[in-house]
Amino acid sequence: MSQHTRQGTTPQTIPPGGAPAPERTGAPDGRRLGLTLGMLVLPMYVALGAPSVALPAIGRALAVPFGATAWILAAWSLTSALAMPVAGRLLVRWSPFQVLVAGVVALAAGSALAGAGPTLSVVIVGRLIGGAGAGATVIAVFAAATALPGRQRIRALGIVAAASATASGCGTLLGGAVTAWLGWRAVLAIPALALPLLLAALPSRRALTRSGSGSGSGSGSGSGERNGSTGRLDIVGAAVLSVLAGSLITLLQAHSVGLPAPVTLVVAAAGALAAVGLWWRVRSTPDGFVPRRVIASRGFLAAGLIGGTVFAGYYGVLFRAPSLIEQATGGGPLEAGVLLVPAAACSVLAGRLVGTLTDRFTGWQVSAGLAALTVVGVLVVALFTGPIPIVLGMALTVCGFAGAQAVLVSLAPDLVAADDRDTAQSLLNFMNALGGGIGPAAVAGLSGIVPVPVALAALAALPLAGLVLSLTRRPTAGRRPAPDAMRGSPR
Repeated sequence: MSQHTRQGTTPQTIPPGGAPAPERTGAPDGRRLGLTLGMLVLPMYVALGAPSVALPAIGRALAVPFGATAWILAAWSLTSALAMPVAGRLLVRWSPFQVLVAGVVALAAGSALAGAGPTLSVVIVGRLIGGAGAGATVIAVFAAATALPGRQRIRALGIVAAASATASGCGTLLGGAVTAWLGWRAVLAIPALALPLLLAALPSRRALTRSGSGSGSGSGSGSGERNGSTGRLDIVGAAVLSVLAGSLITLLQAHSVGLPAPVTLVVAAAGALAAVGLWWRVRSTPDGFVPRRVIASRGFLAAGLIGGTVFAGYYGVLFRAPSLIEQATGGGPLEAGVLLVPAAACSVLAGRLVGTLTDRFTGWQVSAGLAALTVVGVLVVALFTGPIPIVLGMALTVCGFAGAQAVLVSLAPDLVAADDRDTAQSLLNFMNALGGGIGPAAVAGLSGIVPVPVALAALAALPLAGLVLSLTRRPTAGRRPAPDAMRGSPR
């Protein structure tokens, strides 16, 4: 192994002061690229907020229990999470623009199928396909943003985070209006609008391609070696991770969907075997689907777990908030969507404040504050009745979601070697999105056993764990690596 490769593989730590690294000349403008990327993520995040308002109508129309409709949100989050590491490996050979096109096509096709589905099973299949496309699209977007230097990176990510949180929150208004005027099927088909929006990204194709060639190809053969020789996909590693994630989501909702006990035991056994298989695969295949050197990097797993718990809190509240508002006001989906607009607007503020906070505090301190906001938000929704507390609690979780997405994804490139950045970023997003699937599944599953307020209060334990982790499991190094060590080969 060459000296250059040894230096490039040294895990990096989160900078304590958040001071931006020296920026490269000729790099794309962070604000301009952020606006383009933010626009592209709008349909996929609307696909999370909009259906949450339509779930009661979907349950009535398809004659299924309300708890079973949680699969509409969880299925999207599940395949979105699983597609992210796959898309990260595709970036070894493809540019972010190519991954973006593939993701948007799958996103639109799956959403069209979900909108036309005659049964809940078909709707869920469509959401699974659309979620996979959404996951690939998110990875392409973040690959382009994280390739930017220092301040431009956090500026772009702040815009993308604000756009995603605004879309998921304002999706409730859009979902309520569309449900009232066009029906729930139109709500599920909304993400198909990503296809025409893709045309707006064409002027930025050069920046997206340049970012991809820098982050995915690195220095000739170096990146190919770091990302798995020829970029081959580790099918076994992908399979065991998929089974593990799917089993977890299924077990959480087993009671709410009436899963028979024998089937539940089979799912639990499959999950346990998948967990053992994943552990074995990581140990035996260092360059596999989940590279050991990436997850062993100081601070990486902590960052992923923190993000996953914050996402779980946000999406768990997003699943229940619209129906709680309908119960409190006696209104319909449109009224619930209108009342949740102020909460969604908080994402813009959170996105703008992220850059300022990371200039004054470490990434771990900022993530601790965002996890604390999420805990408080979940508890407010759990403990208080009436539309105002629900909107307030939702607003706090929105801030936690938007801020954590920008902060943790921005820090991912500094946690690992330069040639592992795409893989690390995709795995970090996988853990975040998996948390987004766990939240609704946990609330739906617990709501069939205990009252909804108790289920939400139990959900608060997840972001609370993230808060504790951000305060106790941070890396010990206290300096930012030199620019050459951070970047490895030129990008």
